[in-house]
Amino acid sequence: MAIVKRKETQTVQTDERSRPRDLDGLVAELSDSNPQARRWAARDLAAFPDASAALAARLFKETDAAVREAILTSLTLIGNRTAVEGLVECLRSEDAGLRNEAIEAMKNLPEAVAPIMAGLLADPDPDVRIFAVNVLESLRHPDVEQWLIEVISEDEHVNVCATAVDLLGEVGSEAAVPALEALKTRFAGEPYIAFTADLALKRIRGG
Repeated sequence: MAIVKRKETQTVQTDERSRPRDLDGLVAELSDSNPQARRWAARDLAAFPDASAALAARLFKETDAAVREAILTSLTLIGNRTAVEGLVECLRSEDAGLRNEAIEAMKNLPEAVAPIMAGLLADPDPDVRIFAVNVLESLRHPDVEQWLIEVISEDEHVNVCATAVDLLGEVGSEAAVPALEALKTRFAGEPYIAFTADLALKRIRGG
């Protein structure tokens, strides 16, 4: 009978985390083979704004769900331009889970995301524009309705407009009525657009 050698696993004890840990050391630990070490590093790097680029880069490689969650939390807490740019890049990922996680993280950064929202809503990739509308769903910012009105007034992609109309049905006011009426005319051959626009108009008018 062959003897199976047990694979030794590295553990990170709680007391190790309490030792002084600088930026370079924690960034290096993001590549540790032990996911627990990576998770602690990701969490502790929230205290270092200069770590956002390293955290964002690790996000694309990380396969452990707990570590990825810790990275997203730290990027959200840092919330600087580099952190937001890293989250935006996730919107272009083929990994649907990563895209959804980035969207949820961006919803928690209204002030940091607002300056780039117009650019996201004008992105050449319609999927990115749809994800940007998804971010607006819970982005607590006073310009959300105006952004949605601009989308349904200007975007030529029916799926982007359909996503925006769905959300306008929840957050729209009388200010959105002219754009909703115009959208029905612009996409007269799209029954779904007419249906959702009528639903939004009914809600806005209190019907």
